[in-house]
Amino acid sequence: MIISINTLKQNKIKYAYIFLVCVMAILLLSACDKKPPPPPKLPIEVSVMQIKAQDTPIDFEYVGQTESPNEVELRARVAGFLDKQVYTDGEFVSAGQIMFQMDPKPFEAKLLTAKGQLAQQQSRLEVAQATLARVIPLAAQNAVSQQTLDTVTGDEKEAQAAVIAAMGQVQVAELNLSYTTIISPISGLSRNSTPNEGAYLVVGNVLSSVSGIDPMNVNFSVSENELFSYRDNVAEGLLEAPKDSEFQVQLTLADGSIFPNIGYISFANPSFSKDTGTFLVRAVFKNTNGQLRPGQFVRAKVSGASRKNAIIVPQTAVLQGAKSHFVWVINKDNQAEQRMVEVGDWIGNDWLINDGLKAGERVVVEGAIRVKAKKPLKITELAAKAVEDDTQVQPNMAAPVLPSEKSRLNPEKSPNSNGQSTE
Repeated sequence: MIISINTLKQNKIKYAYIFLVCVMAILLLSACDKKPPPPPKLPIEVSVMQIKAQDTPIDFEYVGQTESPNEVELRARVAGFLDKQVYTDGEFVSAGQIMFQMDPKPFEAKLLTAKGQLAQQQSRLEVAQATLARVIPLAAQNAVSQQTLDTVTGDEKEAQAAVIAAMGQVQVAELNLSYTTIISPISGLSRNSTPNEGAYLVVGNVLSSVSGIDPMNVNFSVSENELFSYRDNVAEGLLEAPKDSEFQVQLTLADGSIFPNIGYISFANPSFSKDTGTFLVRAVFKNTNGQLRPGQFVRAKVSGASRKNAIIVPQTAVLQGAKSHFVWVINKDNQAEQRMVEVGDWIGNDWLINDGLKAGERVVVEGAIRVKAKKPLKITELAAKAVEDDTQVQPNMAAPVLPSEKSRLNPEKSPNSNGQSTE
């Protein structure tokens, strides 16, 4: 087959055109696949607070239990049958209120018998005194013998002694009769009655008990290590104890409510328990409305100590590094610098800083986890936070010095002290 020259030229032009179209399509597709350059990184948004040294109240919290300062058991003091229970179980009773009544009839009969014997002895005494009065003048005239006078005198003294003994028996009978009416010696809450009405009681049987509730004691325990740590902190000037070690105690009840009355430490056991290594501390509270009952578990917050010129920062500002805690400090060029710090105890939502920060420095308190050294920052300044009055140190904080420990406020430093809590 013969192909003309014109036909060949036309085919070449056609193929060249197709090739050109393909090349342009590939170039266009390649251009579409290219991503736009990334936008510039925005500065990291952080909130910064200037550190302010301030006097910080230091509180200590313990788990305590209420205890009645005066709990009395009501026991039978004579044997007999229980007639009736006068009070209602669990009610508040007043001092002198009748609670039980025993059968008084046998004791009334014994009292009458004792009174009759007393009357007999008194009659004998009157006869003896009259006989002695007649014999004395006769003996003076030697009308009767000296032996007769001695006998009559002895009879009169014997009659006197018999009257005294009979009077004692009357008093015993009156006491036994009074013991059949069982009264409460104190004001307080009564418990349920143990014996039933009609039961026979012997001497010493427990009928019930009454617990005084105003005032109310609260007991809690302080460990030996806590006491040593507190004393060392005071000796080193890290803590300042209240004047005369007059700590105040506030109670938080099981439902989270605050007991309205403030208590004061009234007793500290002078010795440590051999079993637990702690010693007992007691605080006393006015409990006029009876809100506290014996046996309740409460949280006791002991207040009064303070730390002068303390440095505190929010907990969100403190980060945990590989070796220690650290914070981000903003320098004069508004750049973040990592600063190692020695942390103390938690105070509410803040952290006490023992070393590493100074008053006037600026610290990142929000967004610290996103910060990198020398990266641009968008800083929002926050006002320095004042210490709140209701802040409290966590329970692992060292214990306060108590009244019995007042003379040890400035002891030599103990090797067992720690003074720092660890995370």
